[in-house]
Amino acid sequence: MSQESTSPPAAAQADDYLERRALRRGSAGWVLLTGLGVAYVVSGDYSGWNFGLAEGGFGGLAIAMVLMGAMYACMVFALAELSSVLPTAGGGYGFARRALGPWGGFLTGTAILIEYVLAPAAIVIFIGDYVESLGLFGLESGWPMYLVCFAIFLGIHLWGVGEALRFSFVVTGIAVAALIVFALAALPDFSFASLDDIPVNSSAAGSNSWLPFGLLGIWAAFPFGMWFFLGVEGVPLAAEETRDPARTLPKAIRWSMGILVVLAVVTFFAAAGTRGSAAIQEAGNPLVEALQPDGRATTVSRIVNYAGLAGLVASFFSLIYAGSRQLFALSRAGYLPRFLSLTSRRKAPYLGLLVPGTIGFLLAAVSGNGARMLNIAVFGATISYALMSLSHIVLRRREPELPRPYRTPGGVLTSSVALVLACAALVATFLVDVTAAFIALAVYVVALAYFGLYSRKRLVAKAPEEEFAALAAAEAELTRD
Repeated sequence: MSQESTSPPAAAQADDYLERRALRRGSAGWVLLTGLGVAYVVSGDYSGWNFGLAEGGFGGLAIAMVLMGAMYACMVFALAELSSVLPTAGGGYGFARRALGPWGGFLTGTAILIEYVLAPAAIVIFIGDYVESLGLFGLESGWPMYLVCFAIFLGIHLWGVGEALRFSFVVTGIAVAALIVFALAALPDFSFASLDDIPVNSSAAGSNSWLPFGLLGIWAAFPFGMWFFLGVEGVPLAAEETRDPARTLPKAIRWSMGILVVLAVVTFFAAAGTRGSAAIQEAGNPLVEALQPDGRATTVSRIVNYAGLAGLVASFFSLIYAGSRQLFALSRAGYLPRFLSLTSRRKAPYLGLLVPGTIGFLLAAVSGNGARMLNIAVFGATISYALMSLSHIVLRRREPELPRPYRTPGGVLTSSVALVLACAALVATFLVDVTAAFIALAVYVVALAYFGLYSRKRLVAKAPEEEFAALAAAEAELTRD
């Protein structure tokens, strides 16, 4: 592998290389990062998860939500440890790079990138649909709306990370407050009898009123159970812009996950128990549907409807941030073209924002199929979850003495549970949308061909993630000697 030399002239060049690719450090504390973790996910509470009712019924989706919640909980505890060991912008790529080598790092980083480029493209379509349905200023969903969304929110990110995270925090707070308002408004009409009102498919194995589509329906509902948590794993991507990351990141990750679990349970039960699972299983706006049994809007349903738009904006905005940081780290280390990691005078990776933003806009404008793009994003996400969980296991086994400011409760048992459930979720994506799964695989093949034939011979040794992995290799060689 051809890497940059460490002779004095080359070292100076390396310092200049990294200086032109530096992020603004110390911009975020644990409160802003907790908000970022919730922002990644909050739009999933407003829509999307309910389609799992059509796959598994209330019982099937409930079990899927519990299992996927367990997967995310186990994984984020593992990520909390890994991020305290290696607090860099590479996140999952950096963890896998040390544990699984360059190929493992690239596989993980590419999977994360697929998730964070495709998800904003899907969400901007949903934003357009929301704006049109609300009748805001007579605007209609379409490419002009998508272009305006990308332009405005990319502009805020280019302004600076501190400003971007504070904006995200405020919008996320509005969305979370509205979920609480929704639950309180739905409570008087809640009925347990409404939860299992989907007709039973008697030909499905193990079917009953709680599992109307049988045992297989539980598995098919996995991807929709993920929507209550999808994206929270992106918190470590803010490592280089965080104050005291070894302490701050684990705390923010744990708090984010705790808040998301509460929101998931409250939203799921309140929506299904108020109007009935059958009524909301195909609704584009299930929370509003639950509050309008006769189709007439109320003051509370209007508040929730507008807040749903705020939730979409929060997730759209934060996922753009995550995608730019993953692209930045892969580019800085040479896995992707190096010019993509250049930063502006305000220390924002401007090409890392503009390039995936342009791709996301084009995908949204050309396809208009938000559900398909979300399924592709889920496919990439599950691959990254399996590889990040495996990285935790490998590093615990191979480097038990590695300094760990935070240690995962349960150790490798915790990350092993995450690994098994992530693999099960990966297979489940084929049950929901085979086309999306194969599209994601095709993207993967193209990316791997680029790495195998070109970029793996041009990695940058001074990039933090590469330097960390090289140190591990040197220590292992000294041990053998």
